Formats: sequence, C-alpha cells, structure tokens
Amino acid sequence: MIANDSTTASVTIDFDYIKNLIALETRAVDKLILAELSSDVVLINQIGHYIIGNGGKRLRPLLLLLAAKALGKVDDHHLTMAAVIEFIHTATLLHDDVVDESVLRRGKESANAVWGNAASVLVGDYLYSSAFEMMVRTNTMRVMEILSKTTTEIAEGEVLQLLNCNNPDTTEEKYLDVIARKTAILFSTATRLAAVISGSDAATEEGLAIYGQQLGVAFQLIDDALDYKATANDLGKNLGDDLAEGKPTLPLIYAIEHGDERQAKIIIDAIRQGSRDAFNEVYEVIKATRAIEYTEQCAAGAANKAIESLACLPDSEYKSALEWLARFSVQRDH
Repeated sequence: MIANDSTTASVTIDFDYIKNLIALETRAVDKLILAELSSDVVLINQIGHYIIGNGGKRLRPLLLLLAAKALGKVDDHHLTMAAVIEFIHTATLLHDDVVDESVLRRGKESANAVWGNAASVLVGDYLYSSAFEMMVRTNTMRVMEILSKTTTEIAEGEVLQLLNCNNPDTTEEKYLDVIARKTAILFSTATRLAAVISGSDAATEEGLAIYGQQLGVAFQLIDDALDYKATANDLGKNLGDDLAEGKPTLPLIYAIEHGDERQAKIIIDAIRQGSRDAFNEVYEVIKATRAIEYTEQCAAGAANKAIESLACLPDSEYKSALEWLARFSVQRDH
C-alpha cells in the first residue's frame, strides 16, 4: 500500500487560479443547481439551500469540469452531470449525518441538528430523485448505467461501514473496500462521466476513472488522519468523531496491528465502546505507533497513482490543475 511519494512533493495550490480556469462553467452549474432546487415544498428549498450553500469546494463537479476541459470543451450535458454529481453528494451528506448522529457539518450545525432526522432523510431522498430525473435528460444509456451503479455502490459502502462500526477486527483490506465504495466512487464517476460525454476512447475513460478513484481514496485517508491531528475549527467537525462513532479507520487499524498488547487493548476497547472519552489515550497510541504517518503514506501512494493515470490526457493547464489537486489532497490540513 505504501508507495514512493516523490510525485507528491510540496506544492502551493492556488484554488482561485484553478476555479478561474472554469469560472464560466462553474457559474452555469451553480445556476442550474439553484433552478433544480426550486420546489413548492418550502422545507425542501430551505434544507437544500442550507447544505449546498454551506461552504465546501464543490470538488466533484470541479473535477468533472476540469476533465471535460482537458478533453476539449464543456457542453450542456457536462454541466447537467456536474449538478447531478453535486446533488448525489449532498444527499449522501444528509444521510451520513443522520446515520452518524453528527451535529456539525463544515463547521456549522448539520441539517439534521437544525430540522431533525426525518426531514433530512426525506430531503436527501428528494435530491437523489432529482439527480436521476436530471440524468435522464442526457438520453444516454451509458450515463444512466454509470450513475445507477454509482448510487448502488455508495449504498453498499454505507451498509458495510455500518457493519464495521464497533468492530475492532476490521482489516485494512475491508476498510479500503468501504472507502472505495462509499467515498472514492463518486470522484471516479465524476471524471469518468467527463470522458463518456466527450466521446473519449475506452483507455481515456478508464484512465480518468482511475484518477478519480485514487484521488477519492487519498482524500478519505487524509480525512482519517486529520481526525487525530487537526483542530476542530480546521476540520469543520468535532475531533474524535470517528472514534465516538466506533469507526475503525486506518490509523486505528494500523495502531492495533503494530502496537503492543496494552496499546492494542486501548484501541480495541475504544472502538467497541464508541466513545470519545478515550481520545487522549488513543491519540498517544496512534502517535507511538506512527499510524498517522502510515495513513499519510498510503494517501500519498494513492495520489501518485492518480497523477500517473493522467498520462491519457494531452498536456494543458487543465491537466496540470488535476495534477495539482492530487498533490493537494495529501497536503491539506482541513
């Protein structure tokens, strides 16, 4: 899992520059999102606007648009799919926060904390339904197949994560399977769809799909590490949330495998109990076993694979932006 991280050497990322590359397209997607959120059911408008407008880099639509530009141009179907991807992502956030009983999302109260679980779940369902209604407009069976498979895999990932909760016997392999389905698949779908809509050949489609998948893995692994090293303000959620939910993330899995008997027991008990009370003890074990460093190395390996997969694209400022995003994925502090 560990790979040489030479291609992820420190680099300064200027998000304003990257956003400006696709500024016109991004505004068009934002306009489409707002139009599609319009409903005569007031609560749908309130919750939808609340979570979509609640910060975030809109990374998945950004990836789709950058990949499309790297392939030549962005057309109306690309814009629609960028909005669809954001709707699906937002729906998963609403459902995740209910399942995890989260009260913070990007530093603000989560939707379920404001409006309650029932409203959040139902509005999440509405966003899923809207996404499928929009995708049909492309009138492309391949697009519908990809998105149908994606939403199925996301749901499978959610269920697998639930089964792993409070289970200290979860292996690294099983955990990576969860994040491949639950998180990375939507990154992969975004970049794959750019290729499909652009009419690219099979090799380019697969290369971009691998890029998105590996980038998504890198992002999730760094999120795992940040749960034990960032500040609550930087992270946008409470430190130790994963531990409180009994989630055996990679730093915990590695610490169990590489700690001594006493250290392993501290982690195992904390996962089984699903409590933040043991956070300080758990943190000391993670630090002693260098579990954060291992997790970051795994993330760097995934980011390297993402960059290598971009060989399918011709050189351009858009390809460079995708490379920068892969490097940033392992250097961010929030």
